[in-house]
Amino acid sequence: MTPKTTDSPEPFWNLETRLASALLILAGFIGAAAYTHSQGYFVTFMTGNSERAVLGGFLGDRELALGAAGLIVCFLAGVVVASICRRYWWRNHPHGATMLTTLALSIAAAVDALLYWHDRDLGLTPILFVAFGMGSLNTSFVKNGETAIPVTYVTGTLVKLAQGIERHMAGGTHRDWLGYAVQWCSFVLGGFIGGLVSLVVDGRDMLFAAVVGSTIVSVYTWLADLRWVRCQERETQQV
Repeated sequence: MTPKTTDSPEPFWNLETRLASALLILAGFIGAAAYTHSQGYFVTFMTGNSERAVLGGFLGDRELALGAAGLIVCFLAGVVVASICRRYWWRNHPHGATMLTTLALSIAAAVDALLYWHDRDLGLTPILFVAFGMGSLNTSFVKNGETAIPVTYVTGTLVKLAQGIERHMAGGTHRDWLGYAVQWCSFVLGGFIGGLVSLVVDGRDMLFAAVVGSTIVSVYTWLADLRWVRCQERETQQV
């Protein structure tokens, strides 16, 4: 392996970038699936759910407030459970969180089929499992015990994108912002694909489509994990 120097920077489109793009596309797609075929529930936007949980009471909509609060709890549960699994069971598969996400989506699809089969839109109960899966997905990139790349927190990504643009203008390089731009575009692409699919399928089939997409990404990340671990070990040795 060629040692890192200022004259030979690491390729931009590396394994980490490809993995992040795949997961962000998946997150955008799942978010679109939940939003377009429900009562506007957010499974990736916990800031919006936090405001809904508070403002629902002022608007006299208790169902809105309780639903938003439930989504937050399930999202947090997904983060906690995936973090525990990462610590004790899939140390050599840091992106095993996608497997847990796929399981949560499969349960959501099954629950929807049992409870809401005759409805075109998704009920709150399956959406709670989807929120759990989104929380799990956010543990895919962890450094020093904290999330390094938030898969669903796109607001933070946009802030870092703008800061990177400023650094480039102040004498930096395009690498100060390009990675964040790719992350944001990947999430938007996932949402766009989800929007297109939502035009031709109803809520039931949309969840099953999300399961298929998550399964494909899970296989990709699982196979890539051994390479990912080796890359991380090489970076640690070079520090």
